[in-house]
Amino acid sequence: MTQDVEMKDHTAPSNSVSSSAPSTLHQLKEIASLIETGTHTKEVRRIVRAIRLTMALKRKLKVQVLSGFLDFVLLPGSEAYSRLSAYLPKWPWEDEHDMEVDTATSTDEARVKHLVPELEIYCYLLVLLFLIDQKKYNEAKSCSSASIARIKNLNRRTVDVLASKLYLYYSYSYELTGDLVEIRGNLLGLHRIATLRHDELGQETLLNLLLRNYLHYNLYDQAEKLRSKAPRFEAHSNQQFCRYLFYLGKIRAIQLEYTDAKDNLLQAARKAPVAARGFQIQCNKWAILVRLLLGEIPERTVFMQKGMEKALRPYFELTNAVRVGDLELFRSVAEKFADTFSTDRVHNLIVRLRHNVIRTGLRNISISYSRISLADVASKLRLDSTNPVADAESIVAKAIHDGAIDATLDHSNGWMVSKETGDIYSTIEPQIAFNSRITFCLNMHNEAVRALRYPPNAQKEKECAEKRRERQQQEQELAKHIAEEEEEDDF
Repeated sequence: MTQDVEMKDHTAPSNSVSSSAPSTLHQLKEIASLIETGTHTKEVRRIVRAIRLTMALKRKLKVQVLSGFLDFVLLPGSEAYSRLSAYLPKWPWEDEHDMEVDTATSTDEARVKHLVPELEIYCYLLVLLFLIDQKKYNEAKSCSSASIARIKNLNRRTVDVLASKLYLYYSYSYELTGDLVEIRGNLLGLHRIATLRHDELGQETLLNLLLRNYLHYNLYDQAEKLRSKAPRFEAHSNQQFCRYLFYLGKIRAIQLEYTDAKDNLLQAARKAPVAARGFQIQCNKWAILVRLLLGEIPERTVFMQKGMEKALRPYFELTNAVRVGDLELFRSVAEKFADTFSTDRVHNLIVRLRHNVIRTGLRNISISYSRISLADVASKLRLDSTNPVADAESIVAKAIHDGAIDATLDHSNGWMVSKETGDIYSTIEPQIAFNSRITFCLNMHNEAVRALRYPPNAQKEKECAEKRRERQQQEQELAKHIAEEEEEDDF
C-alpha cells in the first residue's frame, strides 16, 4: 500500500521509464537465454541471432535497463560487475526502479546468475553500445580496451561472433576520438591470435579494421602489403566482405589499376545491404570517379538513385564537365565542391581527372573538325599556360600516340588533321564490349550460386537410413538362410 503511494508521488518521467524499461529488459533476458542455450549446445547460429536481435535494440538501451540486466546476469561482487557498473551513470529514480525490477523478477522467475563467459562478453558489448550512443567516447575507449583484454584469454568458438563485434566497436571508439594509430599494434596482435586460433570471422573483421586504419592515414602501400600476405578464405559475413571489396577498390584506384577498382567497387555497392545507405553512397562516389578515369561516362540513373541525389550532386556536375570536355567548367566545379571532395578524401583522383577532361575535349574537336590549327585547339581547350600552342601540340601528339584520336600533326603549318571516321562495326570494338558484358553476367551468376544456402541434407540422411535398413534386412535374411542350412546339415 505504501509502495503504491510512493510510486504515485513521482512525476511523469518515472512512469514513462517504468512502462518502457521492462519490455526492453525482458527482451534482453530472452537474448541472454538464447546465448546461454547456444553456448551449451555449441550452436554458433544462436549467438548470431542474438547479435542480430541486439542491434535492433541498441537505440532502446537506457541506464536503468542495463543496470537491471547486469544485476540479472552477473554476480554483484564480481570484477566484471564492478567494472561495468562504474561506466553507467546514476539516475534519480534508481532505487524505486530497482525495487520494481526486483519485485517483477521475484514474481515471474527466480534470479539465476549465469556464469558463462559469453554472457560476460555480451554485457561488455551492451555497455559499449550505450556509451557510444551517449557520445561518451573516452569511457567507451576504456570499456572496449577492458573487453579486448578479457577476450584474449578466451578461446571458444561461441565467443568468436561476440568478439568480432567488440573488435569493430573497439576500433570505432578510437576512431571517434582520432586515436586510431594507438591501436594498430593491438589490432595486428589480435589478428595474429585469431589466425592461430583458426577464428576466420575474427580474421576477416580484423583485416578490414587494419585496412581501414592504414587507409585513414593514407598508407596505401602498407595496406596492400598486409592484404596480399593475409590468409584468404571463403567469406563468413556479407558485411565484412563488402567492406573488404570497398577497401580493395580504393587501394586499386590509388595504384592506377582502374579496371580492377571499378569491378570491386561496383560489386561492393551491389552486395551491400539496402539499409547501409551511407556505405552505398561512398561506393558510388569512388566508382563514379574510377569510371571517369577509365574514360567512361556513368549513366544518369546512377545519380538519381533514391536517397542519393543530394550526396552525388557534386559528382554529377563533375561528370558533366568531363563529358563536355570543358576545362574551365571542370576547374570551377572542382573549386566549388573542394570541401566536399576533401571530406570524401578523393582530391588526388580529382587532380588526375584533368588529363581526361583535356582528352575528351580533344576527341570532340577531332570529330567536329577535319582540320584545325593548334592555336584554335589551345583556345577551345582553354589552356592557361605561357605557351599554349606548344602545350596543345604536345597534348595532341600524346593523344595520337595513345590512340585516343585518329589524326595526324602537320608541324610545318601548325595543323591537326583528323582522319575520316570509319565504321566502328568493322572493328573489334563491339566484340570487346559484348565480351565484357558476358564476363560480368557470368561472374554475377557464379557469385549468386556460391551465395546459395541449402537446407540440411535430409534427403541424403533419409537415403542412408533406407540403405541401412535394407542392409540390416539383407543381413537378417542371410543369417536366417545360414541357420536353415545348418539345420538341414544337422538333419
